[in-house]
Amino acid sequence: KIMHDAVGFKSSLTGKNYTMEWYELFQLGNCTFPHLRPGMDAPFWCNQGAACFYEGIDDAHWKENGTLVLVTTISGTMFNEMAKWVKYDNETGIYYETWTVQASPDKQSVVWFDSYECSKFILRTYQKLADLGAVFKKIQTNYTSIILFSGEPIYLGNETSVFGPLGNKTLAAAIRDFYYPFKPHQTVRGFFVDLLKIIDRVILNRQFYLFYNLEYWFLPMKFPYLKIVYEEVPLPIGSKTSFGV
Repeated sequence: KIMHDAVGFKSSLTGKNYTMEWYELFQLGNCTFPHLRPGMDAPFWCNQGAACFYEGIDDAHWKENGTLVLVTTISGTMFNEMAKWVKYDNETGIYYETWTVQASPDKQSVVWFDSYECSKFILRTYQKLADLGAVFKKIQTNYTSIILFSGEPIYLGNETSVFGPLGNKTLAAAIRDFYYPFKPHQTVRGFFVDLLKIIDRVILNRQFYLFYNLEYWFLPMKFPYLKIVYEEVPLPIGSKTSFGV
């Protein structure tokens, strides 16, 4: 139940289909964990994300692995206004963030950090279309969140203040040491050895170092530590504007 989300469009004038989606530019693993380079203290992050718009919809992929369903009908004027917003959104939110971090599994729990990934882009797009006057059908839409559970996060600093010439060498070494077991694995044995290290640090010692908006945070982890949540999010209620429907 780990899902990817996208928005498809079909032109009533030309009959052509288009896909719009927002995703990590360098694959999910590179966005979630950094590369540790020999001779360089600071971890190297490849965590950019972006919206992509292209002709065609891979119908077979969506129908075989999930759902392809009509959610609303919009005018060309709405589409053009949405396109301007997508460009703005694409230029202001450029970092992919895998994790949602909250205090407990309770629905009313404090959310320390919210994820910034494909589903959030789709929800923002739906809301923009609703603001422009789109009326959505009453259907179920589901999204996946990967949640870490933590006590109140502790701010550690940015790359310069932690890893720079005047940085905290002890903290810098601890962060590098934490991320080391998450590296890509070449052998099965190496994977299991590092998995044990991850369990020891995250669950037994209740430690997690989070990189969020170019800053490092320490998370004092809490039970149940991590959970993949598959939840329904209602489509926005559209209100007619000057654009009409």
